[in-house]
Amino acid sequence: MSLFEIKERIESLVKELNEHNYKYYVLAQPEISDFEFDKKLEELAKLEKEYPEYLDPESPTVKVGGYITKEFETVRHKWPMLSLGNTYNEQDLKEFDERVRKSIGHDFEYVCELKFDGLSINITYENGKMIRAVTRGDGTQGDDVTNNVKTIRSIPKSIKAGNFPEIFDIRGEIFMHRAAFEKLNNERIENNEVAFANPRNFASGTLKMQDSAVVAKRPLDCFLYFLYSDKNNFGTHWESLEAVKKWGFHVCEHTKLCKSINDVLEFINYWDEHRFGLSYDIDGIVIKVNSFSQQQELGFTAKSPRWAISYKYKAQEVETILEKVTYQVGRTGAVTPVANLKPVLLAGTTVKRATLHNANEIKRLDLHLGDTVLVEKGGEIIPKIIAVNTGKRNADAIKVNYPDVCPECGTSLIRKEGEAVHYCPNDEGCPPQIIGKMQHFIGRKAMNIDGLGDETVDAFYRRGFVKHISDLYTLYQKVDLLKQMDRFGEKSINNMLEGIEKSKSMPFEKVLFGLGIRYVGETVAKKLAAHFKNIDQLMGASFEELKSVDEIGERIAESLIEYFKEVKHVEQIEALRSHGLQFESLHKSIVLESNTFEGKTFIISGVFGDYSRDELKDMIEANGGKILSSISPKLNYLVAGDNMGPAKLEKALKLQIPIISDEDLIKMLQ
Repeated sequence: MSLFEIKERIESLVKELNEHNYKYYVLAQPEISDFEFDKKLEELAKLEKEYPEYLDPESPTVKVGGYITKEFETVRHKWPMLSLGNTYNEQDLKEFDERVRKSIGHDFEYVCELKFDGLSINITYENGKMIRAVTRGDGTQGDDVTNNVKTIRSIPKSIKAGNFPEIFDIRGEIFMHRAAFEKLNNERIENNEVAFANPRNFASGTLKMQDSAVVAKRPLDCFLYFLYSDKNNFGTHWESLEAVKKWGFHVCEHTKLCKSINDVLEFINYWDEHRFGLSYDIDGIVIKVNSFSQQQELGFTAKSPRWAISYKYKAQEVETILEKVTYQVGRTGAVTPVANLKPVLLAGTTVKRATLHNANEIKRLDLHLGDTVLVEKGGEIIPKIIAVNTGKRNADAIKVNYPDVCPECGTSLIRKEGEAVHYCPNDEGCPPQIIGKMQHFIGRKAMNIDGLGDETVDAFYRRGFVKHISDLYTLYQKVDLLKQMDRFGEKSINNMLEGIEKSKSMPFEKVLFGLGIRYVGETVAKKLAAHFKNIDQLMGASFEELKSVDEIGERIAESLIEYFKEVKHVEQIEALRSHGLQFESLHKSIVLESNTFEGKTFIISGVFGDYSRDELKDMIEANGGKILSSISPKLNYLVAGDNMGPAKLEKALKLQIPIISDEDLIKMLQ
């Protein structure tokens, strides 16, 4: 290909992959397979390496995070982030309109915008490049979360074209789409992690995480809605929104220019009815005077602008009857109560069930069967019971009591100190736990077994074909029985058996995650596999040894020790090992290129422009050097990149350890 064609191909791949990334991570609506995406990403990375002059800052190979922020710096806002006055009724809006008319006359327009249920952000650009992103904070100053915001796929790190000011701030709302929230929250529940109440809490918690590489994997989105600059080239807010769209910013398509307060009320009433059809949550409408000069004329109060107001929708509530309470047993044994309701229309959908969370919630509500309950669906995805109308309670109503035994297998439930959830400890004999463990094991993030789905696993268990995870690897002996199942022909069986056989090559960390040990999520499994190298060392590790591993706390360490104490768990591990699964981390053999670094020790910290940390590590080891895990007097060199942790730098300086760059390292080799 010519250089022109290469440049075009890189631009085309960047655009296509960014679109797929957005659909996959943010909207949770993938259009191509992981394999297809990975092949295109591989092609792009290869081209960028060969032709670095065409590297796009918006490339999906770049927006991956990797910065660790120990403390968020407090930054003062150039333009204060004031709150808006709120109203819940039309009369207040009409009075607001009258006040505006008295101040500036009758010749003005409003811009109506959806009020997103997220968290506010202020982003500063200089010469078209993002230099800072700061949270609202107290309105006058907030936290610098730039590294995390740079990973959000819908926010450009640089602007390629447009007549934009040299320096400007743009404000927006960071949020999470409901489908992506449900997907991530379900994964947290499966991994026995605390679920978030609503998408806003999830987005807020994500933005304040210290590791931007983790943030990059979270599906955050952002709508931008206000431009600030010392040299504003626009006469109206509407014109500025149209411009920032052309610059590449994500502006909500449902914003509307209104000529009168009646148009505003029509817009409000329309979205009160249709808001539940959106893929994200809104809790109201923001109304702004369109003209910037008229905004200046109207001015501000001490807390809010006089030219804007927000109309807030009331949380959807409805009364219905509690018919019964059932209990769901999850993969980890957690027993969750569910309220079964007389069907009722709420927030655009028919609600039949509501969460009751745990025994504490049942006690708090003092629930009785047949109670008239008030159900709410606000920011939460799943409706919840917020109150009981005791005035409508029947005198002979039966009190709801949380069970003492598992509703599925009859085993006595346990509740650990400091936890709100009751558990069934019979994880090798309780049907929903066994089925859930197998469904987790075959999942994409664990063993990724093609041709085997959740419904099939459930059917296999019900028919007695499998009773444990290890039984999946004996299905090839039951082909004749499998053929008797509906819609399970020879081709389907062969695909499934091929997928099962292929899973035997999955690395140790995937197998460990697939076992479904409580509190051992995907990241924890990677940490454990990297530290202990094989299952035997892990099973033999003491409580203190486990706690010494990065990110492994007391709760995880206790869970691991309890798990490996159970004879049945060890038997399952041995059965899986006998079937050929990987219970040992595979190490790349190091081919020694020279002994230049023989006897020398290194630590690599920070982010580098030309090399990844793994590439630098391989380079050092291939030339006889060793990598240490912590700074000590034994360390010879600290290889420092951008955004290195301040604690490491301080300790290295204190011990007078030479600090070198990646360029220095290359020179030492040469």
